[in-house]
Amino acid sequence: MKKIVFISALLFSNTAWAVPSKEDVINHYADIAEVIYEDSVITAKDLQKTIEKLINQPTEKNLQHARDAWKAARVPYQQSEVYRFGNAIVDDWEGKVNAWPLDEGLIDYVDAGYGEESDDNDFYTANIIANKKIDISGKTLDASKINAELINELHELDGVEANVASGYHAIEFLLWGQDLNGTEAGAGNRPATDYDVKNCTNGNCDRRADYLNAVTDLLIEDLGWMQKQWKKKGEARTALLNNADAGIAAIFTGMGSLSYGELAGERMKLGVMLHDPEEEHDCFSDNTHNSHYYDALGVKNIYTGNYVRANGKAVSGPNLSQLIEAKNPASDKMLRQHLDVTLQKMQVLVDSAEKQGVAYDQMLAAENKEGNAKIMAAVDALLKQTQAIEEAMKSLEIKSVSFEGSDSLDNPDSIE
Repeated sequence: MKKIVFISALLFSNTAWAVPSKEDVINHYADIAEVIYEDSVITAKDLQKTIEKLINQPTEKNLQHARDAWKAARVPYQQSEVYRFGNAIVDDWEGKVNAWPLDEGLIDYVDAGYGEESDDNDFYTANIIANKKIDISGKTLDASKINAELINELHELDGVEANVASGYHAIEFLLWGQDLNGTEAGAGNRPATDYDVKNCTNGNCDRRADYLNAVTDLLIEDLGWMQKQWKKKGEARTALLNNADAGIAAIFTGMGSLSYGELAGERMKLGVMLHDPEEEHDCFSDNTHNSHYYDALGVKNIYTGNYVRANGKAVSGPNLSQLIEAKNPASDKMLRQHLDVTLQKMQVLVDSAEKQGVAYDQMLAAENKEGNAKIMAAVDALLKQTQAIEEAMKSLEIKSVSFEGSDSLDNPDSIE
């Protein structure tokens, strides 16, 4: 009996009986991507159902249900962001579903304090919901019918990245409206009557509903397309398997780039340096704390080969941790520890927002020294985590990898 217990213990150890091949690790990495995007489709369809109910019955209760569904839909998607770096097919596509920040005046009405024009964007206040046509470089765009085709044409209109017409954040704006509270308490406060054609507030309730319906349908379509790229013969999976060493390097690129330049730099330290609530990721809903947490969890997921699906089912398999442990157990242990510390620091941000009532944008305020310190503690954890990722890469003799950078980390004196 003791012998059987001993064998079972080995089976559940990190390395088990044999170290997995690089191809096995890559395939499981792709398996996780496939189910994450599948979960993203499932939760986006759940969101779609709540939006349909909101439009049919525009009550505050139904608006809250749609907002809750939007937040739930963010959970699996944010865990996919680690795939963006190192996989060109994901990076090229990502802007359609998660681009930010956006000039929301392109889509709908905005507060007078938003201003009427921008030197960088001719369509800063185009308000496509209120206007059935707009002029673009001397040509007239027919916007009389709001559908996916129109939204795709509007997205990054005139080559301006801030003209975000599709994706999660366009939907977020349409559910919450602008957050006009700065670094004070409170998120966006759009009324449900913005969708009530019989008791319409702020005009164009029918077109606003058309936009919300169309942009949600488009999100589901885009997510479904990406899910297919990770299937057994999908382009994203096969590209990694063409060269196993390059495939492993791509996985590390995603981990390091999201940890360092994107999350620690562009999404977190920059906001603290500028004390600007516009620099928070989910700026209309005040959901940024969760988005950052699940980004960090996504990094841990692909290192350990574990992912918990939206339905609670656990997915596990061959992973980078096993490869590193076989080469350098100390390096593997160190990286695992840093991944856990990062999540602990991210949990502090979640607790601040959800238990203490101090949201992420409030933590960014110049006078909120405690909030600034909490964010910077998470940034510091991400930087140490990145160093541990670099050490782990050395164990596999991976040298030709560079991580995404950020001026806030690499050239802070340039930030104004």
